[in-house]
Amino acid sequence: MLMRNDIAFIEVAHAAIQLGAYAVPINWHFKPEEIKYILKDCAASVLIGHGDLLHQLDDAIPNSVYVLSVAPPHEVIVAYQVDPEQLEKPDFATDFEEWLAEQPRYREVAIQGPMSMIYTSGTTGHPKGVRRAAPNLEQNAALERRRAMIYGHGVRALLPGPLYHSASNFFGIHSSRLGGVLVLMPRFESEELLRLIETEKVDTILMVPTMFIRLMRLPETVRNRYDTSSLRHVVSAAAPCPAYVKRAMIEWWGPVIYEFYGSTESGAVTFATSQDALARPGTVGKVLPDVELRVVGAEGRVLPTGEIGEIYSRAASYPDFTYHNKLEKRGEIELDGFITSGDVGYIDVDGYVFLCDRKQDVVISGGVNIYPAEIEAALHRVPGVLDCAVFGIPDPEFGETLMALVEPQPGAKLDVIDIRARLKISLADYKVPRHIEIHTSLPREDSGKIFKRRLRDPYWEQTGRNI
Repeated sequence: MLMRNDIAFIEVAHAAIQLGAYAVPINWHFKPEEIKYILKDCAASVLIGHGDLLHQLDDAIPNSVYVLSVAPPHEVIVAYQVDPEQLEKPDFATDFEEWLAEQPRYREVAIQGPMSMIYTSGTTGHPKGVRRAAPNLEQNAALERRRAMIYGHGVRALLPGPLYHSASNFFGIHSSRLGGVLVLMPRFESEELLRLIETEKVDTILMVPTMFIRLMRLPETVRNRYDTSSLRHVVSAAAPCPAYVKRAMIEWWGPVIYEFYGSTESGAVTFATSQDALARPGTVGKVLPDVELRVVGAEGRVLPTGEIGEIYSRAASYPDFTYHNKLEKRGEIELDGFITSGDVGYIDVDGYVFLCDRKQDVVISGGVNIYPAEIEAALHRVPGVLDCAVFGIPDPEFGETLMALVEPQPGAKLDVIDIRARLKISLADYKVPRHIEIHTSLPREDSGKIFKRRLRDPYWEQTGRNI
């Protein structure tokens, strides 16, 4: 599926479940080269996408893939200012609605299909499909509701995040099965979210901290204009929520703000209520009942309470996973049956979990994981670049944003505008660093490797957070 937030996305996901097929959401920001990799890696049989997004992919789609073109709805066209010339389906695709009209009604027994296979990049920058079976979808949905999502039958849910993201995908697919209402926003817009809460009587939303920050920037007159009293569960996920932001949201919306911590691989492993956030600022909550959590130090030693180390988790009742076509990669994040997403933190004496650092260099910007290794590889292909370092620096809106320091080859002259333009050829726009600086030399360790922490730490020293 290569679509923005659209009802057709939900339809396709539910159809795949009934057929026993894997639905594979693709980040529509990806460039053709990135999309081509996923289509080949997952051995896609069918690609269903918005027509304007398909137009750029003619040479990227394997001949074995059947292509269905979905007309973007009016809301998407307006939100993304879609070029009218791109609205017609490409010649190599079949119109989705016309194709549906020709199909006989499906009368086979529905298969309890697997969950969506979400592609998540590793530190090498190559995406990996997280393949997980869910033999009983209803039980799995009930489990996730108990663990973190906390919505039930008749929920009136609002989804402002992209359906290609693992948390948003799970939220959207399962909340749409619960007999209430699912409102899809084509893209997040602060005042529009408030309007939808009031008009649709929304009680449940899945958000990321960046959305909270943008809401708080609205003038007080605008924030007070809308009735948000219907809200019951506003769940923050995908990135740590700053304590001051969460407190401000609780003061505004009441004790309806929750947070869970986890990953595409693990699912939710901790959960924090508003009361937890106020009593233990900065916590991501306590370990969920069906989860075991370990803090591991050097040489795999399990650390005692209060000591900082890498966080590993295991959820006995959550469906296990493999990496599609990369089974060996599972072993890189596993230790004695526990898996890690590379986060570093500790558990306090009362069982509250705190995150301090990340073992790998992944940057979380606006709730989206970005991997510097992929961007550094692209920078190395720019003529005149000798070496480079990409890392996250503090950003008041997105939590982190990308900084790239580039060292030119002797005698070469580099231009920041030209570098950015070259990166946009092969990378999604959100992966192109907002900040690029050219340095005549970069500090190196004795091994010759760039001393990235020495470059990065000054940006974080005043924030009270180590990255």
